[in-house]
Amino acid sequence: MSTAILPTDKLGLIAGNGRFPFLLLDAARAAGLTVVVAAIKEETDPEIDERAAADPGIRVHWLSLGELSRLIETFRAAGVTRAVMAGQVKHTQIFSSIRPDWRLAKLLLNLRTRSTDMLLGAVAKVLADEGIELISSTQYLEPLLARPGVLTARAPSDDEQKDIVYGRTVARGLASYDLGQTVVIAAEACVAVEAMEGTDATIERAGSLMQRHDDAASTLSRALTVVKVAKPAQDMRFDVPVIGLVTIQTMVRAGATCLAVEAGRTLLFDASAIAAADRAGIAIIAE
Repeated sequence: MSTAILPTDKLGLIAGNGRFPFLLLDAARAAGLTVVVAAIKEETDPEIDERAAADPGIRVHWLSLGELSRLIETFRAAGVTRAVMAGQVKHTQIFSSIRPDWRLAKLLLNLRTRSTDMLLGAVAKVLADEGIELISSTQYLEPLLARPGVLTARAPSDDEQKDIVYGRTVARGLASYDLGQTVVIAAEACVAVEAMEGTDATIERAGSLMQRHDDAASTLSRALTVVKVAKPAQDMRFDVPVIGLVTIQTMVRAGATCLAVEAGRTLLFDASAIAAADRAGIAIIAE
């Protein structure tokens, strides 16, 4: 005899781009929850509709990035009292491309700074004021958090380890200002830092810079080490560091040979990412 899903067994999912929303959707459904998806027109993969068509426990509502009032109305109408953010929303979308409704416009005007944490923290407060608790984005995905140690067949070389040590110092300083979480290092020199473009674009830029200045290879190693950290006071409800297959593929194209992440605070989405790293001879370590 099957167990009925009660009205309170609901989770709101604010879905950005990438595979994160789908992984969280699978985990929530496996936990017996009905999932009410707020799919962002500018970001969410349309595949979400196919998933909903095949599963009556998934309900999808499409809305634009600036429609904060509609998001609240959607969740309240569905009886959602807990919600989670999953998937990237491009920072350039947040601050330049959206048309905010009155509620979001008021929120933006009252921000001290327009950093991602400040904005999303304010959105979380507005949701809480409306009776919708924003919970950790890793709530149902803890098995995917990177475990401590070397995650690939190859461990970092001595030179890569030096780059990791230096890179962590730079990345943590960067993250403390909520500017980005990723730096790319070569021979203990910082090649690229992340801003609004995101991790993969930062790695691509670093690869392009090293190819452009390949004549300097005799004095500066072209091998790139990517270091990704959580923020010092990382709010696990949003903007949690994420690594997947696309990041590894980007590293291969850029000529990066090593990736360092934070154990317990980085989501590693896909076992195929580790396999792809092993095929390319990339070392991945979590500390």
